[in-house]
Amino acid sequence: MKVREILLKLGIIILVMGLIASFPGAVFAKSIRVGGIMDMTGATSDVGKDYALGMAEAFNYFNEKGGINGKTIKYTYFDYGYRIPEALTKYTLLKRLKCVAIEGWGTGDTEALSPTITKDKIPYVSASYSAHLTNPKKTPYNLFFSSDYSTNARACLTAWYDKIWKPKNLKRKPRFACCYMFASPYCSAPIKAIKDQAKLLGFEIGPDQNVSLFALDTKSQILALKKFKPDVVWHGNTTMSVAATLRDAYSLGLGADWIINNWGFDENLPRLAGKAAEGAIGATPCAFFGQKSDGMDIVVASAKKYNPGVPLKKRLIRTVQAWGDALILWEAMKRADKAGDLTGQGILKKGFETFRNFHIGLGASDVTYTPTDHRPAPGCMVQQYKNGKFVRLEYVNLKKRWPQKWEKEWLGW
Repeated sequence: MKVREILLKLGIIILVMGLIASFPGAVFAKSIRVGGIMDMTGATSDVGKDYALGMAEAFNYFNEKGGINGKTIKYTYFDYGYRIPEALTKYTLLKRLKCVAIEGWGTGDTEALSPTITKDKIPYVSASYSAHLTNPKKTPYNLFFSSDYSTNARACLTAWYDKIWKPKNLKRKPRFACCYMFASPYCSAPIKAIKDQAKLLGFEIGPDQNVSLFALDTKSQILALKKFKPDVVWHGNTTMSVAATLRDAYSLGLGADWIINNWGFDENLPRLAGKAAEGAIGATPCAFFGQKSDGMDIVVASAKKYNPGVPLKKRLIRTVQAWGDALILWEAMKRADKAGDLTGQGILKKGFETFRNFHIGLGASDVTYTPTDHRPAPGCMVQQYKNGKFVRLEYVNLKKRWPQKWEKEWLGW
């Protein structure tokens, strides 16, 4: 019996080995680990939760489509509660897990991590679009799909000037002020750029107002603004505190127009601000969730498939933004893998930096990276909330309009 059992086992082993030889890819399919650092409970979770959902849905879809040229993507993400020390801890853990790239979140933590990211040569695709991260001489491994915050701010102010102010034919300088959380690296990132743009266009600039990301009452800031009588105000926070500020401005009769950074301008703004949201203008790096654009059907179908418990009517543009950042990393990894170099440096050099007008769809600008310039796009689509809908106001191409400044002055700030 023992001899027969041994022979039987040997036969099984030989059979299995034969199968392995015939289908090596199916049995020993390699996997690629990608990390994620998300904010689902912290100060920016009003926009971060939907982004985290979209990111996970995107990687599920990528695996359905073959992963990285047949290699499965293992996407592992953590909530860090918008706390910089926690982000550093989670980054260290993802590095130990041998993630070849990481999808990150906030400006403060991303900028704090950037020297380590550069040293480790781990591509870090963040939801922070800080222009400080676009100069590859300083932060080569930090990337994102969207036009940066400074480009967004310049574009929004220019669109307001072109479309709202000029037609009034008033014989005076427009008055401009800023509301944002002074201590937040995200909120303050484009302030230098937007004030520079205001000077370029001939604005009178008033005093900044400090508004917390947690603000529910901003009456004191609105009363201070009323003394200056601004024609337009930039708001750099996320949706919850932006909505609170717009409500108070409406009730106190400020009478100014509002332009808003992209993380404060989404489908929840009119739900929270009501009539006060009418006419608000914002930077939109991509289409709103469900807004007509190529590839949106995949995003919506994936949301329905992978998170059926979340009603589609509650999904936000944040889902689409997550797909934008996921799509550029997916493409870069596929290109690097085809080149036989799926390392961090390979993903950067043989992936991202080969992008020339890479079309991701979703209403986003085509993406280009070069070894000397990691600004993904030369301008920004500016939209306006009007009569219950988000409508396109103007695409402002800064590179085309101010080519010398774009090339020689504006990179990295």
